[in-house]
Amino acid sequence: MSSATLTIDLDAICANWRALDAQSTSETAAVVKADAYGLGADRVARALAKAGARTFFVAIAEEGAALRQALGPGPVINVFSGHMAGDADMIGDMDLVPMINSLDQMIRHVEALPGHPFGVQLDSGMNRLGMEPAEWAATREVALSQAPTVLMSHLACADDPDDPMNRQQLECFRDMTADTGVPLCFANTGGVLMGPEFHFDLTRPGIGLYGGLPFADAQPVVTLDIPVIQCRDLEPGETVGYANTFTATRPTRIATVAAGYADGIHRAMGAKTHMLADGAPCPLAGRISMDLIGVDVTDLGYDPKSLQLLGREQGIDVLADNAGTIGYEILTALGSRYTRRYLGG
Repeated sequence: MSSATLTIDLDAICANWRALDAQSTSETAAVVKADAYGLGADRVARALAKAGARTFFVAIAEEGAALRQALGPGPVINVFSGHMAGDADMIGDMDLVPMINSLDQMIRHVEALPGHPFGVQLDSGMNRLGMEPAEWAATREVALSQAPTVLMSHLACADDPDDPMNRQQLECFRDMTADTGVPLCFANTGGVLMGPEFHFDLTRPGIGLYGGLPFADAQPVVTLDIPVIQCRDLEPGETVGYANTFTATRPTRIATVAAGYADGIHRAMGAKTHMLADGAPCPLAGRISMDLIGVDVTDLGYDPKSLQLLGREQGIDVLADNAGTIGYEILTALGSRYTRRYLGG
């Protein structure tokens, strides 16, 4: 096989959902936006629905429509971006629940789809989406008269449980939702881990389902095995790749593997990253290029048929640290050229 193989463990995703659900004092939803963080929303959501998830969150209505086709009727599909212009038919036909972010969206929704379910997103301090306290105060009575299904907000610093912003947002959210009688949703993965005070009526983990921090106890979900195209011997002084950034200091065996930054393997991770051959680390040699990476396999003593970049020994957050980014970006950047193999589900 000439393409790299991305193995996605659906059973591990479901196990992570169950573990977070066990920590939650309320119903546990699942965030499957961005094609389930790049892993395939149709397959992932069907597995989670089978595991017991009944509520899902996506970013935009088009994602919600595709998810409805995958799941069929029944599960609740909430849309973070709310009711955008031109979305009415899709929201209505596919039974989506927009999270209304402004008075303009509220007007658009009740005029286009009177009686159709909606939630409201409140800005408790992140300043990204949702109604700020003053706008909510002016809109609250009208919104509550339309019986929203949920009021939600989003934590800005939940990856750091000691950040004072978490407490500030919690108090703001409590103030904005006091005496509404509407189900409340506040906690992402980090919020679930911070305890029942943040759970309210519905939690919505995302990155923790896919094996990423801050859920340190998550089961690893993805494995990436990349085939070796060719191996060659270098004499001391010879170089590898663009700009001669690797120079052999000894007789060296280099394996060239069939993936690169076009496949979501960030160039920035190269200097700190290795690949694995049966658990043995092999450092990258030279720059990561579009389709190819050089790997120093001298110490293996044999030519491997493939090398592993992601797996139990080296997860998404290790690669993220090596590249100066976050695990979310490692996952969502995984390209379309991989042969995808699903386990379980």
